[in-house]
Amino acid sequence: MPSLTPAQVRAVAKLARLNLTDAEVEKFATELTSILQYVDMLQEVDTTGVEATAQVTGLTNAFRDDEIAVHPHAKPDDLLATSPLPIVEHQIVTPSAHD
Repeated sequence: MPSLTPAQVRAVAKLARLNLTDAEVEKFATELTSILQYVDMLQEVDTTGVEATAQVTGLTNAFRDDEIAVHPHAKPDDLLATSPLPIVEHQIVTPSAHD
């Protein structure tokens, strides 16, 4: 597997909403390449006859009904005003990783 390029590391960092310095990009290019090479080695493991499993603890999901609890003094505009992000038509606008 070829090493990750700085552009690829920056793309992954952008998806994770991380701001990396040039030194960090170089460091993570090496580290991420090592991780991907290890994962690539796992492709060589013979899993014939091994049953697929999502988890091994035996735990099951415990769902509860959603309950809307509104503080009696909470006003939607006051709550939205606490956001550092822009608000458009009473909705918080979050940044996109694709911008």
